[in-house]
Amino acid sequence: MAKLLSCVLGPRLYKIYRERDSERTPSGVPETPTSVTTPSSSSWDSYYQPRALEKHADSILALASVFWSISYYSSPFAFFYLYRKGYLSLSKVVPFSHYAGTLLLLLAGVACLRGIGRWTNPQYRQFITILEATHRNQSAENKRQLANYNFDFRSWPVDFHWEEPSSRKESRGGPSRRGVALLRPEPLHRGTADTFLNQVKKLPCQIASYLVAHTLGRRMLYPGSVYLLQKALMPVLLQGQARLVEEYNGRRAKLLACDGSEIDTMFVDRRGTAETEGQKLVIGCEGNAGFYEVGCISTPLEAGYSVLGWNHPGFAGSTGVPFPQNEANAMDVVVQFAIHRLGFQPQDIVIYAWSIGGFTATWAAMSYPDISAVILDASFDDLVPLALKVMPDSWRGLVTRTVRQHLNLNNAEQLCRYQGPVLLIRRTKDEIITTTVPEDIMSNRGNDLLLKLLQHRYPRVMAEEGLRVVKQWLEAASQLEEASIYSRWEVEEDWCLSVLRSYQAEHGPEFPWSVGEDMSAEGRRQLALFLARKHLHNFEATHCTPLPAQNFQMPWHL
Repeated sequence: MAKLLSCVLGPRLYKIYRERDSERTPSGVPETPTSVTTPSSSSWDSYYQPRALEKHADSILALASVFWSISYYSSPFAFFYLYRKGYLSLSKVVPFSHYAGTLLLLLAGVACLRGIGRWTNPQYRQFITILEATHRNQSAENKRQLANYNFDFRSWPVDFHWEEPSSRKESRGGPSRRGVALLRPEPLHRGTADTFLNQVKKLPCQIASYLVAHTLGRRMLYPGSVYLLQKALMPVLLQGQARLVEEYNGRRAKLLACDGSEIDTMFVDRRGTAETEGQKLVIGCEGNAGFYEVGCISTPLEAGYSVLGWNHPGFAGSTGVPFPQNEANAMDVVVQFAIHRLGFQPQDIVIYAWSIGGFTATWAAMSYPDISAVILDASFDDLVPLALKVMPDSWRGLVTRTVRQHLNLNNAEQLCRYQGPVLLIRRTKDEIITTTVPEDIMSNRGNDLLLKLLQHRYPRVMAEEGLRVVKQWLEAASQLEEASIYSRWEVEEDWCLSVLRSYQAEHGPEFPWSVGEDMSAEGRRQLALFLARKHLHNFEATHCTPLPAQNFQMPWHL
């Protein structure tokens, strides 16, 4: 009876992975008392085969889940319509509650039938036995056996906790349950300090900003967190996860962030290979509708690096909601996991981000300054200009206030706090982070990210002459135009390198540098172009085109 109840309440099982020979328990190694023997993969098909009763019951419950999601998103309109029609009176609400209760009882009966179907299936009984054993004792053998199954990640045991002693020893105070530290918008000047009356006047605007951010705004900014989209992408995500596990020997883990969010991660270890790239770990930060199963981490994987992918809060197996604070909390526990559990030194970690993932990448670079390098692909400097692009002009004040207070993705500000090597990849046909049309390459916000970074690091070089020539270089939409502008100014790379190395040897590596202070305008132009070319590479593609492995390069450094 206990096993039947476990089958009724147990998670949905999607797939049984093909077991790799390297992962099977050696015959001379005794198993722990709580471990469970798994049949060889030859006896079972790699895809889980539910019995007819479980299959049909699952379909009914899945359909009910979709209808509930649609009802949830449309509930404000539904309530408004029912109120206008007079259907919210007590005499009509009571019968409706009876119908709802009857429907819930029917769904509970369907769930029990699904449990009976699972109980009659030896594959599911074997799986639930392993899952229960792992929750009782998270031994290495139990975890190894559980990793052969792909199931609803909510039931996966936590593998790493943000409060683990090993992750707190070297942290500078560490995060609290309120979250890690973020850069906040500049406070008001003293002369404009709010009085109580002003605060009361602003209260309606603040309430409107909160409602917009927590309803429409968050879902527009992170559409991957919408349940219906995840449901539609589920077959693709399962296939991508199977590829990572079966072809790359990926290891899945659940991390618990300081705000309670559970973060779904996938680690591919290449340290045992002969390639030197495998000694470095690339942590991938996906876009606003990206998942590690099918996302940007495939590029460093193909390039031979060790890779750690993770999903945003509220995406696929990760729980929570993707607000900036939650995003930073998730990134913090991912980096801690890489250092303290996977055993990588910060100097061997590279942060690679695509699109909106630039926020968590720059936060990690700011908060962990010893990280080896940062690569930002198709990213931007600030969210406000892009938000204003897609919203009505009459909403300008509300949009700006909402972004600054609740959705402040200040990538450039965070990146300027990082002292290490940076590479920006600009898509020359990007249709997402341009503020006008894709053909207008100067409206690409990646340009602003580069200019703000160079102006912070080399303020004397990026004075009037340097800034002007870099903007001319950024106008180039092809490699031929780019090379033409570069050669027109006769940039002597050896001279530029010698100037920068001499300054570094005399003054140290800490930015900002005052190099170029006593230099001619011609010298500043050469240095500005040289630095711009080293920090930004063009990729002739649209926003969502996968980056080829040959374009994945480590950033330049002296």
